[in-house]
Amino acid sequence: MCLLFYCRLTSMANPIIKAIVRTRFALTSRASANAQAEKLLTGYLRLAQGLDKITGSEPVTVPPMLGVDEDMRGWSFFMLLRHNTIVNNAISANVRRLALGEPAPTKKFDTKKDVMPAGDCGIGQIAIFKASVLSHLESVGSLGELHGTATTEHPLFGPFDAHKWHCMFAFHLKVHLRQAAFIRERA
Repeated sequence: MCLLFYCRLTSMANPIIKAIVRTRFALTSRASANAQAEKLLTGYLRLAQGLDKITGSEPVTVPPMLGVDEDMRGWSFFMLLRHNTIVNNAISANVRRLALGEPAPTKKFDTKKDVMPAGDCGIGQIAIFKASVLSHLESVGSLGELHGTATTEHPLFGPFDAHKWHCMFAFHLKVHLRQAAFIRERA
């Protein structure tokens, strides 16, 4: 995922960081993970205020940032929202599938290629992004226990049950919020 660069420097090279992330997720309540996602959504929507179709589509090169791969540094604000929407939808599907005990999809999700947005993302991406966060929160609210489900492998942090994937949802949004703020300051 987009955390690949960050994790090469930290968790993959340092099992302590990997353990800290996993432990943090294990100790985070569902309500706390929900509140984090809601707060981050508010932050993104504040940044999106006043954007028009031109400034929101203007690519901005951000400096190297933890969690932002080299090929993700030249996005527009709308492209970043599209990336987050893609990842949000993938995580949401995974949480739901694990919580319901459904089998893994036959098509493998490529965490490097399938998360890349098209260059033609427009102002409508704001509403689509918002809907992806709200849909995730609604879906999680309708599910039973998330702790202790079957697991799937996160490419950087190891096996995650439905709860850890739910926590990853907000974690991913937080990683990119700094990038969004930088882009917005330059737009």
